[in-house]
Amino acid sequence: MPDVIKYLPYYYRTSQVMANVASAEDAELLNFQARLKGTLDQFFIDSATDALEKWEIDLGIPIENNKPPQYRRSVIKARLRGTGTVTLALIKNTAASYTEGNVEIIEDNSNNQFTIKFVGTVGIPPNMDDLKKTIEDIKPAHLFYSLEYTYNTYNTLSLFSNSYLSAYTYSQLRQEEVI
Repeated sequence: MPDVIKYLPYYYRTSQVMANVASAEDAELLNFQARLKGTLDQFFIDSATDALEKWEIDLGIPIENNKPPQYRRSVIKARLRGTGTVTLALIKNTAASYTEGNVEIIEDNSNNQFTIKFVGTVGIPPNMDDLKKTIEDIKPAHLFYSLEYTYNTYNTLSLFSNSYLSAYTYSQLRQEEVI
């Protein structure tokens, strides 16, 4: 928090006029800092709000203002990551941008396909429709792909007491982390 008065000579600190001037300058500096931070935030995908539309236009992504900002950010990140020669690392990096978790790519070259396995997320990650569109855009046309999700199994859940598990629904137990 700016405190302009402390940078002035000592004899100004006792002046009510200078205290009022310094207080007004403090308010203006705080306002300037907030506006500057807001402007700088628009240059980074993870903090952009108003500039998401600009990012989408620049990358040729359809603008969908009805989607939550985090979904739009994941599409933007995937588009930025999904350019260049298609490799397993590129597909893995693109898929990971949608889940913020670990992803494995399992090749099956003899059948011209690969599997995207979500190992860092329990259940189906959000925004899978956009991920599927992105994978279709970047993968070679002759390759097929499938998605594999991780769920809680009965063996995993058997480690917990029934009283602990009773707080969850069947769907929550299957698709969410209960630890």
